[in-house]
Amino acid sequence: MKTLCLMRHAKSGWDDPTLADHDRPLNERGVEAAGLVGRHLKHRGVHPDLVLCSTARRAADTLTLVLEALGREVPVEHDRGLYLAGAPALLEALRGAPDSVGTLMLVGHNPDMHHLSQHLAGFGDPKVLRAVAEKFPTGGCAILTFETGRWRAVSPGQGHLVEFVRPRLLA
Repeated sequence: MKTLCLMRHAKSGWDDPTLADHDRPLNERGVEAAGLVGRHLKHRGVHPDLVLCSTARRAADTLTLVLEALGREVPVEHDRGLYLAGAPALLEALRGAPDSVGTLMLVGHNPDMHHLSQHLAGFGDPKVLRAVAEKFPTGGCAILTFETGRWRAVSPGQGHLVEFVRPRLLA
């Protein structure tokens, strides 16, 4: 079985209009939300074996705070190609993960995280499926499982949406 955590970066700041979109940092709310989600994942026993992360500052900062809350070091691959890449490109990226990885985390952006979670989720509690279909908020994390031993075999509609973590519900 494979476990996939699709996490949208936490809330970012727009205070400095001179910054490029790629360089925007988290705001206070985002810093708090990333820590909350990280602590929740730790409490649930969700520990990634590998993280694929966008190079955008807000994604990298989100990941740093999540990993601090998890209290463990995890191999991370920062990939500029994950920045606003589209759901098909993200699916190909996760399919390239080594099969030795049991739990993979992907940290990126909307609309990509929203589209990919909807594309992959075929099973789960109807309320959770409906929640992820309605909105994928900043700091949100969809946790899916797949009945396969190979990342290459992850297919649309085959994921079981186990949980949809939303920071505002953790506060």
